[in-house]
Amino acid sequence: MTDYILGPDPADPKLTRQVDGIDQDGNPVDTSVVVERPLTLFLNGQEIVTNMTIGDYPDYLAVGYLLNQNMLRQDDVITGIDYDEDLETVIVRTERETNYEEKLKKKVRTSGCAQGTVFGDLMEKIEDTKLPAGAVLRTSWLQTLTKAINTTDSLYLQAGAIHGCVLCQEDRPLVYMEDVGRHNAVDKIAGYMFLNGISAADKIFYTTGRLTSEMVIKTVQMGIPILISRSGFTAWGVELARETNLTLIGRARGRRFTALAGLDRIVFDATAEEGEEEPARLRRKGSLPPDAA
Repeated sequence: MTDYILGPDPADPKLTRQVDGIDQDGNPVDTSVVVERPLTLFLNGQEIVTNMTIGDYPDYLAVGYLLNQNMLRQDDVITGIDYDEDLETVIVRTERETNYEEKLKKKVRTSGCAQGTVFGDLMEKIEDTKLPAGAVLRTSWLQTLTKAINTTDSLYLQAGAIHGCVLCQEDRPLVYMEDVGRHNAVDKIAGYMFLNGISAADKIFYTTGRLTSEMVIKTVQMGIPILISRSGFTAWGVELARETNLTLIGRARGRRFTALAGLDRIVFDATAEEGEEEPARLRRKGSLPPDAA
């Protein structure tokens, strides 16, 4: 198994619950389902949002969410993070005084599952952002990453109904987060990077979900130049990736992939014939390449 800095913990009893039911033949079954719970986020004294989440790493989720909404700055000093499990709240405290009353009035419901939301001037800022061109993605790294990530023991493989996001460097998966909404999984990684001083310029971001505008926006917000998914694209996601110089790769399955933006970063050091096809037992739902449909 890959040695993650942080990885999925499908054995954590707080994250799943056993529920009894019947199958298609009327036989009794006992199945594992993911637990979701509300988490209300405060920045200093102001309530910001309530997210539905599996409940692990509330500190990373809170900080990452605020960063990806431009409510926390990269130079902000966090003086405390207070999590109350009973009250289902997390409070992030900063040296800088904050007030986002006007920003919270303007919100956009995103296409992410579990109803992701972005606030205020986020879209305008993204349109003025260009990621640096120095990073590269070797196709040999891509093949190694997809195999390592898809064979990792995870909540998805145990219970389904969940998304995963992975922070990678070259051919090494580093941090693997899961949640009921992929936007939550992204935010956890963003929070981890901020609180641990992790550089984004040489990183690769992998998601099990679709490559929507929200996924592109959050990856660009984190400053990560390469975004990979085993699933497909939306037109706006591709448009934003091209505008911001984000390398966007979808339908990454075994030796196959489709790249629609940031193509100059790709180094073809492994041919499709050299790689392995993804075994059927590891395939998850998502867009297939045209010749496999």
